Amino acid sequence: MRTLITGGAGFIGSHLAEALLARGEHVVVLDDLSTGSLSNLETLLGRSGFEHHVGSACDSQVVAELVDVCDRTVHLAAAVGVKLIVERPVHTITTNVEAAHVVLEASARDKKPVLLASTSEVYGKSEKVPFKEDDDLRLGATSRSRWAYACSKALDEWLGLAYLREKGVPVTIARFFNVVGPRQTGRYGMVLPNFARQALAGDPITVYGSGEQARCFGHVADAVEAIIRLMASADAVGQVVNVGTDEEVTVHELAKRVRRLAGSESEIVFVPYEEAYAEGFEDMLRRIPDLTRLERLTGFRPQTQLDVTIEQVLESVRNNHR
Repeated sequence: MRTLITGGAGFIGSHLAEALLARGEHVVVLDDLSTGSLSNLETLLGRSGFEHHVGSACDSQVVAELVDVCDRTVHLAAAVGVKLIVERPVHTITTNVEAAHVVLEASARDKKPVLLASTSEVYGKSEKVPFKEDDDLRLGATSRSRWAYACSKALDEWLGLAYLREKGVPVTIARFFNVVGPRQTGRYGMVLPNFARQALAGDPITVYGSGEQARCFGHVADAVEAIIRLMASADAVGQVVNVGTDEEVTVHELAKRVRRLAGSESEIVFVPYEEAYAEGFEDMLRRIPDLTRLERLTGFRPQTQLDVTIEQVLESVRNNHR
């Protein structure tokens, strides 16, 4: 089995590449290195069954050539991180929609399977928790660039399902909820690696907003296991599936846990959204997935405890500093 991973030098993609190689599969990575890094693949470079290409998932010729020689595609390439999304909404929209279109069009010729990565952001400002895949979506005003990412990924989902219905492409959609773990960078606003870096350095731990917003932080190994099982499930084709954990924690509590596990004395400080992002930034209070569909389709339910994840992220940050 040969799997093409777009965005394969990124956080989730590099972990997926490792897992597939460990299973004896052949992995082809495509990444333009805009947010990914070859350092994420350093243990894979030169290994039998692995190849990587530096290029964009928006390049139709490159993507078509790689899809032709692979059996399936996991499309992870996207604009990521709240900071990048707010600052570069044009890049966010065009990258996400165009890349998904290119991958789906290339896969349509021989009806090769595609797993499309989506996000819990598509639920928008919904207050109906836990979030179920068939719930209505509630996005903010188009004047708020905060929602550009959510809208672009929702369009990716509609596009993927349209390719399934109209052109017979076997498409499965995974909606990820705050995937975290070793190798994740805080460069684009990812909260846990930023907290870990600040705590270990003894710097103030900066919590945006009130800190009462609640999230579920799932370990990347669990996300990878879910991807692999979804790709192997014929019943998952045509389905949108939440991927994450339902262990809920407020961002303030997360900061306190990171500080405790790091043995740090860092002060926790609260930064108003308007200072961290653009004026009028909106956030949602709770974001919790219903995992019933994932468990029914795959027999798998993510179970890595948050403290274990935090400890691994802390160790990863320590290793990077060394």
